[in-house]
Amino acid sequence: MASHLTENTTDSTTGTLGKAIALLELVVMSPQPLRFTDILQRSGQPRGTLHRQLVHLLGEGLLEQKEDQTYVAGVRLLTFASQAWSGNDLRSIAAPHLRILHEKTQESVHLGVLRGAEIIYLDKIDGKHAVRMYSQIGRVSPAYCTGVGKAALSLLPESEFSNISKTIAFHPYTSSTIISATKLKQEVDTFRLRGFGFDLEEHESGIQCIAVPIAAPGQRFHAAISVTGPAYRLTRERLEAWSGIVREAAQNISSDLLVRLPPTHE
Repeated sequence: MASHLTENTTDSTTGTLGKAIALLELVVMSPQPLRFTDILQRSGQPRGTLHRQLVHLLGEGLLEQKEDQTYVAGVRLLTFASQAWSGNDLRSIAAPHLRILHEKTQESVHLGVLRGAEIIYLDKIDGKHAVRMYSQIGRVSPAYCTGVGKAALSLLPESEFSNISKTIAFHPYTSSTIISATKLKQEVDTFRLRGFGFDLEEHESGIQCIAVPIAAPGQRFHAAISVTGPAYRLTRERLEAWSGIVREAAQNISSDLLVRLPPTHE
């Protein structure tokens, strides 16, 4: 009997934890802050259950409720994320080179790593005249319409890229978003040929960037860096003029990775 009770308790706890994690992911990964009714509709949970879980997550500091009644990541959750990313080898190796790039451009710089058809932002330094944009450390964006995403995709072997592109459900975030595998292939080939490329208002209207892949032979990750800012300031011509310093930063990161991070073998 005791064993049966323990098993039931474990199953119940696991189910509750799973629902809480799903709620955290739903709120934190949403492009826009969500209200209770939004979460209720998207989660599919009963109103009473959802209310209790949100109260608990708020109490633990994992979520925060703003004055407009929307929910966002809480201070405690952000602290956890910061501690996790601070121990990431790629992030720590890239950090000084991102700072130098930030000082040279005065614009926002990003470090991202590919996860399937998505890009995870490992690091970000806001520009001196920062504008509101979706990217935040730990957030996930589609690879096909972001500079760091397309740059990271360009590192993949052709067969792996082809397999990933078949899984993408293209969505037009803006009028400039890539919405076909054929166009994405052309973009990725451009990155491979030139060693850099752009996101010209493809994920967010009014936001443009130049991105460069980070060569990391023998590693299991595919990463890239970018310099990002408002389109009125970061014109294509200015971004192209910065290609040299962004490529230099990526090459320096690659060199440090080779020295400090031994190649892995499957």
